[in-house]
Amino acid sequence: MAGAILGWLGNLLGGPFAKAAVDAYRAKLSADNTSEKIAADLAARELGVEQRERELATQVVFAEQGRWYTALPRPLFAFAFIIYVWKVVVWDKVLGLGATDALSGDVAQWAMIVLTAYFGGRSLEKVARILGRK
Repeated sequence: MAGAILGWLGNLLGGPFAKAAVDAYRAKLSADNTSEKIAADLAARELGVEQRERELATQVVFAEQGRWYTALPRPLFAFAFIIYVWKVVVWDKVLGLGATDALSGDVAQWAMIVLTAYFGGRSLEKVARILGRK
């Protein structure tokens, strides 16, 4: 009876971790001697420790990335190119109030990378996902 309930619960929760925990508990229940019970108990405890380690690792990631200043480097890097493009388009071309030199060398390549990442990154992900299905 307990095995059937645990099996149903494992299927409900899904995932290999839940199945492994149910299997470990079943092994503990069906163990014939003390050494097998101890081994099954240790396996169940190890799975519990692994689950807790995953939870803590996830909390660390959220704590590190959850701060406002950890998300700033990418937008600040792109902001320089946004200012340049607005100056060239609005100030120089639309209003006719100046002339700005074209970007060259590494900075021009960086600008192309930033523009591609911000405007083409999602499209590339979609294409890769479509090609990955085939």
